[in-house]
Amino acid sequence: MVIRWLIRFVKWSLLFVAGLYLFWISTLVMLKFVDPPTTGVQLQRYFEAKIDGKPYHKKIVFKPLWQISPQLQHAVIASEDGRFYIHHGVDWEETRKVAEASEENGKLGRGASTITQQLVKNLFFTTHRNPLRKAFEYTLAPLADTILGKQRELELYLNIVEWGPGVWGAEAASQYHYHTSAAKLDREQAARLAACLPSPRRRRPARMNDFSTSIMDRMRMMDW
Repeated sequence: MVIRWLIRFVKWSLLFVAGLYLFWISTLVMLKFVDPPTTGVQLQRYFEAKIDGKPYHKKIVFKPLWQISPQLQHAVIASEDGRFYIHHGVDWEETRKVAEASEENGKLGRGASTITQQLVKNLFFTTHRNPLRKAFEYTLAPLADTILGKQRELELYLNIVEWGPGVWGAEAASQYHYHTSAAKLDREQAARLAACLPSPRRRRPARMNDFSTSIMDRMRMMDW
């Protein structure tokens, strides 16, 4: 009896996971052409505000990539994923370096998430860390890279990433922090916005002096 129930549980679990992947892949195909009305992380913030009894105001203006300053595109890549145009969704070289550093230090170190993995997380999951979510990220990122392509990935990421409380995407962030459009951001403004991404709800561009300087140095090293 126990074996029978175990087999049934495994069978339904596999069917459930297969259904999830079918949904995710279908959504990625749709997102090749259609902008997402919301994301997993945006829904997370909405429900967190409701639970805490706080107002939630969502600021987002979706812009095509050509209407987002190349300076911001380059700053985000230099800051978040320097090998973005080389890897296929997962940067295995960077993952190996992080794993080796964690082993040497005897504790889990910094992450090695690519822009593609962060896009997958933002679209389908939440900011809560757990091994299962990470496993899904690693398997979905190559699929997203293949289906969407680099330019659409970058366009989606820059339009849905969190850039402050209720502030989503490059256009809303540019208007909120600098009272200008994403197309008009200069090099320093772009670097300061990129410097906020590891912790966008706590960091402010005006305070990112050292980190933004480091990002601009990386941009120069990458001939940007």
